[in-house]
Amino acid sequence: MGRRLTAFAALAVTGLAALLAAACGKEGSPPVKGPKPAALPVYQVAQGFRLPDSATWRAAERRGHLVAGVKEDQPYLGQKDPSSGVYSGFDIEIAKMMSASLGFDPKTLAFRTIASANRETALQNGQIDYYVGTYTINALRKKQVGFAGPYFIAGQDLLIRKNEKGIDGPQDLAGKRVCSAAGSTPLRRIESDYPKAHAVAYDTYSICVDNLLSLQVDAVTTDNTILLGYAAKAPEELKVVGRPFSQEPYGIGVPHNDTALRLALDDAITAHEKNGDWTKAYDATLGLSGHPAPRPPAVDRYPAG
Repeated sequence: MGRRLTAFAALAVTGLAALLAAACGKEGSPPVKGPKPAALPVYQVAQGFRLPDSATWRAAERRGHLVAGVKEDQPYLGQKDPSSGVYSGFDIEIAKMMSASLGFDPKTLAFRTIASANRETALQNGQIDYYVGTYTINALRKKQVGFAGPYFIAGQDLLIRKNEKGIDGPQDLAGKRVCSAAGSTPLRRIESDYPKAHAVAYDTYSICVDNLLSLQVDAVTTDNTILLGYAAKAPEELKVVGRPFSQEPYGIGVPHNDTALRLALDDAITAHEKNGDWTKAYDATLGLSGHPAPRPPAVDRYPAG
């Protein structure tokens, strides 16, 4: 199992400290997998776009670019190549679409890695203009931030070792160590709905996956989209149970009182779904897992309040 862990760790993108530690003795490791640039859509930048009612947009105009909060360790969703610093994945493409629709060339878009537990704070403090990173819309979060979308519907599932027996769904987790990201919806669901499981929390899912491969936990739980990315990287070692037990509507987080920005992003999501950009972006990223693009969900343009 030690050899397997070393091979997988070369592929997974963990936090900065883990990357520095992994750099030693890793010459010749396989490159981080990701979408092929030639397969990605090119997004038309909206010319003459103005959004004066959005304080966030006005600040970005003065700055000259937008800042998007993202994940860096989720294969085919939001992943950062440690050698080049380039971000890739479906959520990264969604962030680029939004930049283009708001009048900013996606090439100028700045990405900032924000852990799940710090998303609301980052939006409230103005560290980022919007957040695209498997961010589930729910009533509690709507009290703290605004949400455009949803732009995707995922479902919570379980990632286990391929030779694991006896874990076919959440009903089998009693006494098992189940890992998820601190502050995430999947972690809270395991703690509340399956209290006989031993919940384990880390800042990133990649650390959970490393611990799964090294036998320190029995399962990793989060949205099936994230888990499929990890399974695709180590198909001989890992598998997804394949029985989602939730619905997770992914939204784009924005500052709570910036209704103008939220509604503009709702318009952008709808436009990119209609013109085919959404499906092309999926096919070039999550589609590499072998799962075809689902039908995009309807955008919820809820009123200010």
